[in-house]
Amino acid sequence: MKLNRFRTITASVIALTLILGVGLSVPASAADTRYITISATGTTSVVPDAVRINATVSVLGITSKGALSTASKTSSDVRSVLTANKVAAKDIATQSITVYPEYSYPASGTPTLSGYRATQSFDITIRSATTAGGVVDAVFDAGGDNLQVNGVTPFVLDSNKATETARTAAVKKANAKAASYAKLLGVKLVRIIYLEETSTPTTYPIYSATTKADSAQTVVDLGEQKVSVSVTVRWAIG
Repeated sequence: MKLNRFRTITASVIALTLILGVGLSVPASAADTRYITISATGTTSVVPDAVRINATVSVLGITSKGALSTASKTSSDVRSVLTANKVAAKDIATQSITVYPEYSYPASGTPTLSGYRATQSFDITIRSATTAGGVVDAVFDAGGDNLQVNGVTPFVLDSNKATETARTAAVKKANAKAASYAKLLGVKLVRIIYLEETSTPTTYPIYSATTKADSAQTVVDLGEQKVSVSVTVRWAIG
């Protein structure tokens, strides 16, 4: 009996020691830290310096081989004028090449084969936005009726500077807001213990499906692109 009682007391002491040990292992600062969390957004506007063109060569032929051959010839002409307008090969990317039968569907009766449609789509980057209108015209001249321009989209090629400006504005707003809350609450900002950032470039695409007039050059209106940076900052307070 005495031995069992001794074992029970010993087990209780060990359990109590473990509980106290766990309690002492939690830093007092983690439990006592008070903080305020602030979110703020900074935005800046910048004129796009580049333009992305999405174009498709589309040819209807009697045979699939003939349609593809004509589409390939037109695509080669488009590449040539792009090169002549100082568009680098790395800025010309084929998105897709397709060949498929095309049918006409009369109001009554069975569908009839119209021919074979061959297409090749390109994504083209113009690194000098001011030349984009002339490049569009040159591409249309080369492609003729076999070419469709699906989209012309101005964008900022390098948004690092704009992002930095927006980030600076966001942090200044967060600091001012945190100082205001600290004053209202009668506390002091001690240190930053957490920061998270999200950036959001916003583009405004321009879509075009018409060719130029004989006496006028196509103009690509660049507009402005907004770049926003949002920050969430947490301050420990005292």
